[in-house]
Amino acid sequence: MAPPSDTSSLPHPPRPRVVVTRRLLPGIEARMTELFDTTLNPADTPMTREQLLAAMRECDVLVPTVTDAIDAEMLAQAGERLGLIASFGAGTEHIDVAAARARRIIVTNTPGVFTDDTADLTLALIILVSRRFSENARILHEGKWQGWAPSAMLGHSLMGKTLGIVGMGRIGQAVAHRAKAFGMEIRYHNRHRLPGALENMFSARYEPDLDVLAAEADILTLHCPAGPATVHLVDARRLSLMKPSACVVNTGRGQLIDEQALIAALSEGRIAGAGLDVFMNEPRIDPRLLALPGLVAMPHLGSATYEGRGAAGERIITNIRFWVDGHRPPDQVLPDLP
Repeated sequence: MAPPSDTSSLPHPPRPRVVVTRRLLPGIEARMTELFDTTLNPADTPMTREQLLAAMRECDVLVPTVTDAIDAEMLAQAGERLGLIASFGAGTEHIDVAAARARRIIVTNTPGVFTDDTADLTLALIILVSRRFSENARILHEGKWQGWAPSAMLGHSLMGKTLGIVGMGRIGQAVAHRAKAFGMEIRYHNRHRLPGALENMFSARYEPDLDVLAAEADILTLHCPAGPATVHLVDARRLSLMKPSACVVNTGRGQLIDEQALIAALSEGRIAGAGLDVFMNEPRIDPRLLALPGLVAMPHLGSATYEGRGAAGERIITNIRFWVDGHRPPDQVLPDLP
């Protein structure tokens, strides 16, 4: 049976009721309030499942974030007027897109707007982990620094090191572009090999076997989406393949790394360090992880710039306006084909 058509060509209310689940930049909220019948969340506290369901029963457009899980059961209970879920962020694994399409609800995201910001933070983590920033900063702040010495507090330079990139999409390619400028050797693993022209541009070598890449890399950086196939992609076995001097960096999704296995590997000195911007159960973080000297941790800052968050808000407004006008929103997300 053919998939249901979307409702982009149907008439929609000229001033739709829009519910925004979290605070956005003030200028974005002001513009949305001007254009739409908008309900904001001034407290900026995450909505409960019941609150999300109540919003979905009453609004035309829901504007959730990547922390708002919207499953098939919730979509089945949505009101008849809900026609668009305009999600803030590039990831859509928090939404059952197939179930939404079955209900003729369009799902959009904001792809590409956080690419450079996330790549910048990734490179920062690569530098900080390689130079043992967390351990050395702790010495300074605890008043234990004894002054400069030629053999003390040493890390590693990036020149000539092998960077293993897992997931060579927009962000992975942006990281490769930056890493090449630092003189790093680029290796990558991806579901599909990139065209030769792109490989040449990044001086990147494709490695189809992730185990081989883990064993080769001085730094392994993760940029793949969350999903059943990528849960604990870096587990105890893969960590055991890495060099004792190697580091792992994750600015993708917390589920990509088995944190218990990472704690063991760092505690036992089987790898040198880790740079994490995302965590399995954030904002709850295992205190054993934060206590490890080889860890550099950030509180999910990959997209945290005024420019990126503003651009995402503008994309959401554009998607809503296209939908209101009866056109297909430019950032519509379709279910993965089997």
